[in-house]
Amino acid sequence: MIPAHFMAIDRVPLTPNGKVDRQRLPVPGVPAARARVAPRTPTEEAIAGIWREVLGVDEVGVRDDFFELGGHSLVATRVLSRLGSSLNVDLPLRVLFQAPTVETLARFVDAARGEATEQEEISL
Repeated sequence: MIPAHFMAIDRVPLTPNGKVDRQRLPVPGVPAARARVAPRTPTEEAIAGIWREVLGVDEVGVRDDFFELGGHSLVATRVLSRLGSSLNVDLPLRVLFQAPTVETLARFVDAARGEATEQEEISL
């Protein structure tokens, strides 16, 4: 229940009847220190594409956190369902909590598909 981002603003936008106008609040951006890294493998590209679709975001980098992008457990089930149908892999829900970035989730997917090297084997 802790916000993912905090942002200082000069004035809180209000509706005509004095309530906070949430639609006019600024959207927090990605911190400048964290540069976005584009997907490097077909698995990472597939995962990033599914996240973009399901989360409704324009860009997803391999080190972006699923939950910081707005994901939650219900959305996670949709992501895993789409991963299952598009990449032919069946992963438990806990995997997305253990591997919340595209980069780490791709390792789980590759391991489940038998495409990981011995050094990359990950226990599901």
